[in-house]
Amino acid sequence: MHIHLNNTEAGGAGQVVTFSLIQDDRLHILHPQQIVAFRGPSSSRNDKFMNITGIYRKKKLIKSEITGPCQFVAALPPGFTMKEVELSENSDLLYDFRHLFFYSDGVTMHTKIQKIKNMLITRDAVKMKFSGKGKIGLLTQGQVCQQELHPTAPLYVDAGSIIAYPENAQLELTVYGNHLASQHMNYHWKMTGHGSVLFQAGRENHRLQQDMNDEGLFKRILKEVIPFGNVLIK
Repeated sequence: MHIHLNNTEAGGAGQVVTFSLIQDDRLHILHPQQIVAFRGPSSSRNDKFMNITGIYRKKKLIKSEITGPCQFVAALPPGFTMKEVELSENSDLLYDFRHLFFYSDGVTMHTKIQKIKNMLITRDAVKMKFSGKGKIGLLTQGQVCQQELHPTAPLYVDAGSIIAYPENAQLELTVYGNHLASQHMNYHWKMTGHGSVLFQAGRENHRLQQDMNDEGLFKRILKEVIPFGNVLIK
């Protein structure tokens, strides 16, 4: 199987992903409405209803199973990119199912229940663990970053930007910095352990765009100083 990622073009166009499947390749596409062009036998595409877990997690009813040989093109909205991940038999990463765009045959999924306090903060009851040998495709907002964890020196990562982290990682929801900093930031995961953590670098782009708009200085100061100023002041 070959996947070609075209870079986002100027003018606000999103990323274009071209898939080339050979005989016996099979992909499970969880956002089939993004497929805009297809070349191959009509019987290569077989749409199915998702199971209850998939419907709940993806808020979608249908997935597509596509078998090679064939080619098809998927178009992603502006601001979204896809990260291809090759799984190994000893992979222990936990993922947010909402980021999943495709997975290949040979990949199995298992649910991992989060702790109650983590559920309340993240509004996410379970994470997915992928095992087996194969590939998965992850949808992200902006570029994907990867950082190595350390057993004692914690890494703080915006909780809403996390894509995947090792199952063995020790996690604590917190904020950091002085009193003013901790009041004006999202919850972060304080992470220690072994292995790599993946996170997306573009989730907060819309806030930067708002900050760069031509707002009066006094209005911007009020938004920062008054508790919940971004909500109360429009």
